[in-house]
Amino acid sequence: MKTYLSLPELNSALAVRDLSDPAAGPHAVQLLLAEVVAGLERLWDIPATTHRQNPLVATADNYDRLGYSGDDVTRDSRYSRHVSPTVMLRSHTSAGIPALLDTLRGETGHYDRLHVLPGLVYRRDAVDRTHVGTPHQVDLWRLKARGLLGPAELHAMMAAVVEAVLPAAEYPDVQWRATPAEHSYTAMGQQLDVLVTRPDGTREWLELAECGLVAARVLRGSGLDSRRWAGLALGLGLDRALMLRKGIQDIRLLRSEHPEVQSQLQDLRLYRPVSAMPEIRRDLSLVLDAVEEADGELLGDLARTALGADAELVAALEIRAVTPATELPQAAVERLRLAPGQVNVLVRLVLQPLDRTLTDAEANRLRDRIYLTLHRGRVLELIAG
Repeated sequence: MKTYLSLPELNSALAVRDLSDPAAGPHAVQLLLAEVVAGLERLWDIPATTHRQNPLVATADNYDRLGYSGDDVTRDSRYSRHVSPTVMLRSHTSAGIPALLDTLRGETGHYDRLHVLPGLVYRRDAVDRTHVGTPHQVDLWRLKARGLLGPAELHAMMAAVVEAVLPAAEYPDVQWRATPAEHSYTAMGQQLDVLVTRPDGTREWLELAECGLVAARVLRGSGLDSRRWAGLALGLGLDRALMLRKGIQDIRLLRSEHPEVQSQLQDLRLYRPVSAMPEIRRDLSLVLDAVEEADGELLGDLARTALGADAELVAALEIRAVTPATELPQAAVERLRLAPGQVNVLVRLVLQPLDRTLTDAEANRLRDRIYLTLHRGRVLELIAG
């Protein structure tokens, strides 16, 4: 199912600052991206070209020309932001690749170049300390004519990206791994994970990038002979990469206006925590019309939209339990006045501004605004008064 963004919603999305773009002002995201690109240029001794493309793309370029199936769940408006039946806000920077490949049809000689496509992507995502609805990505595609590119070159590419993001000189215990993954526009797809140490000392694997050999059908879709052309494709989440490099635990800090935080986002040195504001938690008992609506990404996006500029005050929106009406005690069904098919969803809201402390009254008002947006029941449980 598709729903379309209103003009105010579209303008709001397009107004979000692209931290990877120097034209919008300096930021550490740009420094990290420059190190990644420089590392790959050194590895291959080839030039790099950066493309900054319009975030409004043809739906066909975002999906069909990259090999996505017609019924792929990511096409649904629950996950993507559609503007019209044929235009959308890109859900990945790979959406710029088909048009780029089209420009290479006239290349008849030797060709070997790294293409860099950075920018914001637009998704409906969960609310927590590592996800936002407009993350930064970069697609790094090495395209070569009259030459082979294979698993060895892909492995070297992954190693170079890890070294650029987490240099061994600064992170001597860094470890990484590649595991098989399927992508519609690559062959021999891989997921690149790095082993990181959490503040509590525990170690866990986190995804850093996805990559693979450029699929022959994607090349052929732009009129390029797949017997003559080859490519490597890697997509990197710039927000997560920067958080790993600087040891930042909350993605909201990347856009913080706190002077002590902003000053630390002009370099790639380890982040020095600024005094954290206390958390305020509020639990919500929601009634939704179907189990499918109890989706963290869907509810997170609705909450962000409801709060507008105040969305930055929300640190997390966590689904704690989902219970169909048929599994609830009769007293609860009557109290909530649940209709057949509806579900009771318990949600924990974590509020934590980055630069001040919320009052209880402010927290209650924010809680009620989210509750009124998400709740589908006939009984309201408001607390702000």
